[in-house]
Amino acid sequence: MVHDYGDGKRIEFSGPEPLGADDLRILQGLVAMAGPGGLVLSPEPQTEAGQQLRLFLEPKWEAFQQDAMVVKGSYRALAREIGYANPDDTKPVRECIERLWKVSIIAQNGRKRQGFRLLSEYASDEQDGKLYVALNPLIARAVMGGAQHVRIDMDEVRALQTDPARLMHQRLCGWIDPGKSGRVELDTLCGYVWPGQATNPNTLKTRRQAARRALPELAALGWAVSEYAKNKFEIGRPKATHLLGPAPKTQEISHEK
Repeated sequence: MVHDYGDGKRIEFSGPEPLGADDLRILQGLVAMAGPGGLVLSPEPQTEAGQQLRLFLEPKWEAFQQDAMVVKGSYRALAREIGYANPDDTKPVRECIERLWKVSIIAQNGRKRQGFRLLSEYASDEQDGKLYVALNPLIARAVMGGAQHVRIDMDEVRALQTDPARLMHQRLCGWIDPGKSGRVELDTLCGYVWPGQATNPNTLKTRRQAARRALPELAALGWAVSEYAKNKFEIGRPKATHLLGPAPKTQEISHEK
């Protein structure tokens, strides 16, 4: 999969199998656990664990000299972060992390190229669930505030119940700023969930129905959803800060252009 942003900027993703909504949740949780105060993984780590994480990240070209970031925790903590119903069942979490590790990225900006794994894992312990994960330089820069990024409320992520709602939520957060609204067609929302175009009328009908069923989940989070014309919606995102209580924990994902 290739995203071409023009002006010589493009990002290419490759992996043995397509990723799903569960994999997205795991990546969101890892970024949230890293946070702005996370552990920075320099180009020349001093510890054996750091050296292995850096090695498994497989940096190439310009990425050799860029900082990555380390998430140190446990499978259970990650499962709780994303709202898994049974955080003690760590097998799905481990399988998602392994799928994410298989994804390679090549980012190009003009003549500069960076290559690395989406993430790397080292010293995960099946017995007590300990986990060390390195996030690639693009994500690390976003977490540390050095790149354009999308802010996503993890309380909202945990509250969503279906995969279509989770995928739509991620994409809508990418272009609707907190406190703002935007207009979108139903088929565009379907494209957020199913990238391939449906040629069978029954398949298209089923997808549209599933996308419609996901919209009330957004409304339950405080998003404003209004169908101003047939299959056309105006969607408003809640403001980023709450008047009462602490600010919700957010995660940041790079979307450099």
